[in-house]
This record gives sequence, structure tokens and C-alpha cells, in this order.
Amino acid sequence: MRPDPTLLAFDTSGSHCAATVLAGGDVPVCRVETMLRGQAERLMPLLEATLREAGLRWPDLDAIAVGTGPGNFTGIRIAVATARGLALGIDRPAIGISGFAALAHGRPLPVTVRILAPRGLVYLQTFSPDGPTEPVLETGLADESASDPRSLVRNIALAAADRFAAGGPFGRPTPVYVRRPDASPPQTAAPVILP
Repeated sequence: MRPDPTLLAFDTSGSHCAATVLAGGDVPVCRVETMLRGQAERLMPLLEATLREAGLRWPDLDAIAVGTGPGNFTGIRIAVATARGLALGIDRPAIGISGFAALAHGRPLPVTVRILAPRGLVYLQTFSPDGPTEPVLETGLADESASDPRSLVRNIALAAADRFAAGGPFGRPTPVYVRRPDASPPQTAAPVILP
């Protein structure tokens, strides 16, 4: 694996669409669009524009990097599904990076990362030389950099590049959910359909 991969990274875990290109260890392009909804419609045009601005085409990429959350349930699903589809389409690995791992990237260990959650809470995970703890939900203040989509997507790209250079494993990106969804399946049995 190349130590300086060319990759496209993106994140829709908050009220934004953010994308960046990492090429030769540099981040020449970073685009962020703030939006409460509509990420599904805006993500692909944003990715195309980001690649175009960097002077790249899809086949030029070594990998796709995607933010896997925690954050907005629908936004995370949009980004992860897009990354999986792109990886299949261009035959490159998709590397999922959690917001925790992205914000911890490059910081001395041990480090605790706090990401803003709904209802005045924070998602929290600690990274140490022994590995990360399980993420939890608690009261507190979020890290300032956690609310900056430019910083987040840049760190997603850098963390993915390190994982790519190390040769994986990559697996399929999967969403990171710290808390249970607000909605739950019905508790009653499904109706029986008669022939």
C-alpha cells in the first residue's frame, strides 16, 4: 500500500455535507455545505465538485473514506451507503472512520473525545495505548473541534490514510450508534396474510 494515498473523504453526521481530498499528504480541497436536511440530494454533486476542483477523477482515487458517526441517524446512513456504493463502483476500499477516531487522530494518548449529542448530552470515548473504551452518552461539554465539519472531515481523511498505509483491515463501513434510536419496532405481532 502507498504511504501517501489519494482519497476522497466525506461526512454527513451533522447538519452538513463535508468533503475533502487528500493527495500526497496534503488537503488541497475541502468543501462544506451547512444544511438541516437534504444531504442525500447534495452529497454526490458535492463529491463530484470536490474531485473536479482537485483535478481528479474517480479512477485516480486509492480509497474512499467516510465518517461513520455518531451523530444524525439519517445522515450517517446516507454517507455509509454512499461510500459502500462508490467502493463497489470504482473497485476501491471504503474506510469507515468514527468521529471519535477522527478527532483523536494525531493527539497524544490518552485522550478523551466528546462529541455533541442531542438533549444537552455528549458522546464520549477515551483512547489509550491499550485501545479505545466503549463509547458512552453522558452530560458535559463537547470538544470545540467536534462542531467544525472542516476539521472533522480533514481528520477522517488523515486517519483513513494512516489505516490505508498500514494495509487495513478495511471491512465495510458501518454506522456508529451510541444510543438507541428514538423509534422502536412495534411490539404487536405482524398481521397474518391469507392466501
